[in-house]
Amino acid sequence: MPEVKFITVDPDDAGQRLDNFLMRHLKGVPKTHVYRIIRSGEVRVNKGRASADTRVNGGDVVRLPPTRISERVAEKAEAMAAAPAPAREFPILLEDEHLLAIDKPAGVAVHGGSGVSFGVIEQLRMARPKAPFLELVHRLDRETSGILLLAKKRSALKNVQDQFRDRETGKTYLALVIGQWPANKKVLDKSLHKYLLPNGERRVKVVARDDPDGMRSLTLVKVAQNFEGFSLLEVTIKTGRTHQIRVHLASEGFPIAGDDKYGDFESNKALVKQGLKRMFLHAWRLQLSHPASGESVELHAALPDELQRFLPAKPGAVPPVAGLQRPLNR
Repeated sequence: MPEVKFITVDPDDAGQRLDNFLMRHLKGVPKTHVYRIIRSGEVRVNKGRASADTRVNGGDVVRLPPTRISERVAEKAEAMAAAPAPAREFPILLEDEHLLAIDKPAGVAVHGGSGVSFGVIEQLRMARPKAPFLELVHRLDRETSGILLLAKKRSALKNVQDQFRDRETGKTYLALVIGQWPANKKVLDKSLHKYLLPNGERRVKVVARDDPDGMRSLTLVKVAQNFEGFSLLEVTIKTGRTHQIRVHLASEGFPIAGDDKYGDFESNKALVKQGLKRMFLHAWRLQLSHPASGESVELHAALPDELQRFLPAKPGAVPPVAGLQRPLNR
């Protein structure tokens, strides 16, 4: 039977909102239930009532009332315990006591869920069992390769996520699109709306600016290289919406080569025969301030070999920009 639990807040969790703190410790409990037990006073901080936006401090003692999780979540937890994620390390771009940046390969989810038993975070935790803290700072689509940032301290996680939210970071991707992108089209400012297909799959579409369900989304585009029938783009996102780059580019009539959700499906079949067996989208550059020192950090992940090889293989293509295995020339 569920029992009352008392958790002492770790100093590295200091400053976190109570609702977010609870969701970390009550995995599988619906958000609506978390907020209900806060409002009812069943959750206590140092024996006193607290609100959802209360900031916890290191050393605080938080009382958690007995809670039940759904049978589905319980069954999933049991299945994962019976078949834990395999330990795996990934190519490291940067690592110190605060941050870990890796070069994620395409085809690997960043975390388990939606039919995926495990992802990068579960595999890294298995590979680093003594790591006291390891959390994803942001996410990449399963089909996207490139820079993925993780935090090794709660303070670093909060700091960098604040930078993302306040648009103080620079996230630039390389995308190969079908067609010749107009050089004068540099800014895509379109609202996006998430919805579900009848089979439960998640999709995103462009909606009107005044749509109440729309989220404003801003994407900056620069042509890096033109090929016959294709354009290699540097795409910088100022907002981090689900499938933002894929939907924005496709909505302009320039789908990403190999995109199986928003792409040109007939073209994709032909591209597979020509050697492109994945979506041509790569998280190439990330700029941020270090969460501890405040110094500027710029990370690069070289274009993967399977994408690099595909570029000069295009019939009649112009030789690719020198330096794609390194940062593109500015």
